[in-house]
This record gives sequence, structure tokens and C-alpha cells, in this order.
Amino acid sequence: MNATALAVALCLASAVTYAAAAVAQERLARAAVARSAGALLGNGAWWWSAGLNAAAALLHAAALRYGPLTLVQPLGALTLVAAVPLGARGAGRRVAATEWRGTLATVAGLGLLLLPASGPAPDDTLTLTEALAVSGATAAVIMLLTVRGDVRSGLRHATASGLASAAASALTQTVTVAGGRGGALFSVRVIAVALLVVVFAVGGMLLSQRAYRGGLGAPLAVVNLANPLAAAAIGMVLLGERLQGGVAGIVLAVAGAFAAGRGVMLLTRTTPGTQASAPTALPSRHVAA
Repeated sequence: MNATALAVALCLASAVTYAAAAVAQERLARAAVARSAGALLGNGAWWWSAGLNAAAALLHAAALRYGPLTLVQPLGALTLVAAVPLGARGAGRRVAATEWRGTLATVAGLGLLLLPASGPAPDDTLTLTEALAVSGATAAVIMLLTVRGDVRSGLRHATASGLASAAASALTQTVTVAGGRGGALFSVRVIAVALLVVVFAVGGMLLSQRAYRGGLGAPLAVVNLANPLAAAAIGMVLLGERLQGGVAGIVLAVAGAFAAGRGVMLLTRTTPGTQASAPTALPSRHVAA
């Protein structure tokens, strides 16, 4: 199995695991369990969802060792595709026709995006200065997005979560690539960047938990759009990553982005029965998966 195929396989496993965690987090939010940090820390189901997030993050980190950000991050949108049937099953309903159309459009769009994004295994990494700059800029934007706490702040928190996850992915790639080189694993740069990864990964999970108070579809879609766009920008500006195939590659990427965007928009539409089956309580030992 070549590096690109391995990266794709790891991404698929990560997406399914992230989807299970997102469905569990959304159920907790709708059951009013996620109203405070103390309530979350005392709930066994939240810890289970946190464990799923951690497992998904490890799979994602492994994918970043073998594939560039421009390849790995777009595949994160498959989390939304996996979450649709998982969420429907947890709500006790069938997946609607609109959701199936959105799923097909998203998969087709991702396929087109993968063709020009399938570059060589990553070799370049962020310097410590670049890592600190990315972290500072991301933190500043997150603060601007979340400073207001009104009831309609779900999509802003979802955007902030996507940006935090993108920063964590870019920093993770530096850790996995630089740490894999002889003698670099315990360097000051790798250790410092690894600590930043933990901060942004945990922050992204908590921000998404806040976003899911208004439902799963739209916030998760926003997370999966903001994440790859921000990560691709970091990869192209600081890591020298480029789309393959010249003009044809750009055309495919644009077509893929359009199809995936259309699919995401379809998936964010509320379908009949979504709210009717919302649970009123969630036992601490159970998650929807």
C-alpha cells in the first residue's frame, strides 16, 4: 500500500470515529447535559465521546504522517457523511432522500478534490516561529468568534471549532514528520508544538460541544468546511503544498469543491422527524453510535 492509499484509509477510519463522537456529543447537548464544564466532567457518556475523539485524532495524526494537508483535510468532510446515518439511527428514523442526495454529492465532490490533492508524502514542517504564529492567529480569530454568547452563536462556535482543528492538524503534521526523523522526537520544537496540538485539539472538541446545542447537521457541516479550508491555506502558504495537474487540477478541485459544497448544503437541511425523536435524557453509559 503506497503512502497516499494508507493516508486515505486512515482518514476513513478517523472520519467514522469522529462521526460517532459527534453524534454522542450532540445527544448530550440536546439532553441539556452539556450546560457546564462540571456537568460534562461528571458524565460517563461525555468521557466516552471524548475517548472516541481521542481515537479519531490518533488516526488522523497517523494519516498526516503519510499524506499532505491538502489531501487529508478534505477527507474530514466524510465525518458528516458518516454522521448522517448514525444520527438517524440514534433518533429512531430513516435517512431522508435529501440526506442521501447530499451524501452522494459530497462523496463525488471529495473524489474530484482528491485527484489533484494526492501529492507525495509530506516532508516540510513548520518552524517553531511559524507554529507560534499559526497558533496566535488562530487563537485570536477564535476569541473574536466566541466573545459573544448569544443563543444563535452555534455556527460561530462551529467555525471556531473547525479553525482549532485545522491548526491542530497542521501542528500535528509537524510533530509526526519532524518527530519521525532521527533524534528529533524530543527536540524543543517538537515538544512545544505537541503541547499546542493538545490545546487546540481539546479546545476544538469543547467548541464543537457548545455548537451542537442547536443540532448536529449545520454545525458539523460548518466544522467540516472551515477545517479543510484553513488547513489547506496553512499547507499552501507555509508548507509548500500545491495541487497537482496544473490548470486541469485546479478545474477538478473547483468542480469538486462545488459538488461537495452542494452536498453539505443538502445535508444541513432539517428533515422530518429529526426533532421529533430527540431524546429527553441520556444514560451515562450510553452513546449513539
